[in-house]
Amino acid sequence: QVQLVESGGGLVQAGGSLRLSCVASGTIFSINAMGWFRQAPGKQRELVARISAGGRTNYADSVKGRFTISRDNAKNTVYLQMNSLKPEDTSVYYCNTVTAWNTPSNYWGQGTQVTVSS
Repeated sequence: QVQLVESGGGLVQAGGSLRLSCVASGTIFSINAMGWFRQAPGKQRELVARISAGGRTNYADSVKGRFTISRDNAKNTVYLQMNSLKPEDTSVYYCNTVTAWNTPSNYWGQGTQVTVSS
């Protein structure tokens, strides 16, 4: 069974930075593309960053130039460096494996809350 454990969230002022981490187990991490998703209250979950098994990255327009996704296969960990945070980035952030069509698995962790104050 896949387990995903996110951490690193918190309360930060607008313009600040946070670094999220996600440790995956129960899967062959190195062969999976990974994604960071977020879900704000009353909104659908959205994919904000994706990294392929080979390290290719893609970002949602709303975070491009501010967020950076990376991975450490030796540690089964994917990171999300978030800079220049805005109040609209406030959400619960989750990681997951994603297919070539960006479909996540059915396994979700507890997420980590990011709150950006204005």
